[in-house]
Amino acid sequence: MRRGIAASALVASLALTATACGGSDSDSKSSGPVTVTWWDTSNATNEAPTYKALIKQFEAANKGIKVKYVNVPFDQAQNKFDTAAGSQGAPDILRSEVGWTPTFAKKSYLLPLDGTEALADQAKFEPNLIKQAQYEGKTYGVPLVTDTLAFVYNKALFKKAGITEAPKTWDDLKKDAAKVKSKTGVDGYWGSTQAYYAQCFLYGEGTDTVDASAKKITVDSAAAKKGYGTWLSLFSGKGLHKADATADAYAHIQDAFVNGKVASIVQGPWEITNFYKGSAFKDKGNLGIATVPAGSTGKAAAPTGGHNLSVYAGSDKAHQKAALKFVNFMTSAKSQETIALKNSTLPTRTDAYTDQVKADPGIAGYQGVLSAAQPRPALPEYSSLWGPLDTELPKVAGGKESLDKGLGNAEVAIAKLVPGFGK
Repeated sequence: MRRGIAASALVASLALTATACGGSDSDSKSSGPVTVTWWDTSNATNEAPTYKALIKQFEAANKGIKVKYVNVPFDQAQNKFDTAAGSQGAPDILRSEVGWTPTFAKKSYLLPLDGTEALADQAKFEPNLIKQAQYEGKTYGVPLVTDTLAFVYNKALFKKAGITEAPKTWDDLKKDAAKVKSKTGVDGYWGSTQAYYAQCFLYGEGTDTVDASAKKITVDSAAAKKGYGTWLSLFSGKGLHKADATADAYAHIQDAFVNGKVASIVQGPWEITNFYKGSAFKDKGNLGIATVPAGSTGKAAAPTGGHNLSVYAGSDKAHQKAALKFVNFMTSAKSQETIALKNSTLPTRTDAYTDQVKADPGIAGYQGVLSAAQPRPALPEYSSLWGPLDTELPKVAGGKESLDKGLGNAEVAIAKLVPGFGK
């Protein structure tokens, strides 16, 4: 997963500060081209080559601008940028996970983009994605790629078990998992112990970790306990794989699914290219994608993720102008189409979903579940709230502590992250 769930818990590093541009006034007065630095947090192997190729296209069309590309590991980028921006050494452009945008905006690290060239095509973007790039009425990022979680399944294994459609509820999934086990011998479902994935169960009960508008912590509420109770129940039973609380759990689950050793999981579109590399999905049409099952409220929803391109407020005017032009180019319909075709990621603007893009069954499938994607509240601390849960939920799933104990511990830890919030 590339959501930044644990990024806030990492120790800040200065390793990349020296590579940052954050253009000075003296730079802008030089006679040569303006060089802007972009910190990209995409996968260095599968995705970065596409962005590097687009940079070459941009430079060819804009002779007065050079782009210095730096690929920063996603799980380090949040703290690295925080440190660099605080010392006036940040890059001119950041590929910012949607949860980071309000955090950096609150600290005045990002340039408001309303009315600038970067947002010239604002009407073309999905409104909810623009909303996620806003903080206190101003827009601080342009959506580059988006994602959400979906229920993904092996159509052949489901068919062999006599199942003709994806489960609509978590109870349906339990029944389907048992059928798959009986008919195929493999487990029907393998769930994650990570907090980000457990959000689906909270949304299914109409709740969240916090109620940002009411300034209340709701992670230990009755509705949350019901959601987490359903989540916990999916680690035991016929056809339900036991919880994996090891550090390599994500890789274990992914490997089992792509190679046909488990029939279904909950996963995001950042794994589309890796799905196709597995033995079970050499035929891309075997990949089933559906909205996550609904909770007892009848509601099915999953967290919205993705990345924005943001501009550093500490850069001088010349570098900001060049950065705005680059952001506009990278988020254009043509660039997003290229990114989607090469990287199998989801565009953020409707005119980038061309027939060629939608020919990829993975992209088409995930586009179909975007309507169930639930935006995060514009709370700067929101993404950090998963940290305490990532500590407690594996213990709960592994039987090392009760659900009540785990949620109680998480509530205490979350209260320290959002002072002023009540229970």
